[in-house]
Amino acid sequence: MAALTQPRSAVGTGLTVGVASTALDGRTSGDLHLVLPGAARSLLCVMDGLGHGPEAREAADECAAVLRLHPDEPLLDLVRSCHEGLRSTRGVAMTLATLDMCSGELEWVAIGNVEGMVLRPGQPPGTHHGAVIQRGGVVGYRLPPLKLSQVSLDPGDVIVMATDGIRGGFVSALDAALDPQRLAEDILRRFSKGTDDALALVARYDGGRT
Repeated sequence: MAALTQPRSAVGTGLTVGVASTALDGRTSGDLHLVLPGAARSLLCVMDGLGHGPEAREAADECAAVLRLHPDEPLLDLVRSCHEGLRSTRGVAMTLATLDMCSGELEWVAIGNVEGMVLRPGQPPGTHHGAVIQRGGVVGYRLPPLKLSQVSLDPGDVIVMATDGIRGGFVSALDAALDPQRLAEDILRRFSKGTDDALALVARYDGGRT
């Protein structure tokens, strides 16, 4: 199973992102991320196409395509748009977030088992500043009652999203002060199950425009 890592990228004022992923078959991962930066609002998403291989990737790609078409929609409307657009696919689990780049207000929603949490440098190991509320379901097949979570970020806070190819409990070993790319690679190296596609997205909020 080959690891697929991506270089650190500053994707717009106030946000630095790192991603690390691996494909079970060494070629095609059904786990995908999308970051759409903006001066006012940035969108972040991690999608896990059901199963693995090309059909799982097709579902994740279709979900990303819908998000790109409607980046300014309210968060729950975006989920519903994805749900309609994925009905002919396997469907995906996903955590979807929007971040107000000026205020640091994060809104997010999770359908299925893509974890999402916010780490704050200086907090005790194993703790987090906030976590998304996960609801069972599959985007494209069965949506649960949707519930938004909100978290207020300070500059330096770190958003972490991870698919279920990453073992649970990884937050206990994370150092939020690490560079986002290094942290994403550390999560993948230490906590990948090795039995599924896996992806970790780490995004540090560096603050709004000055």
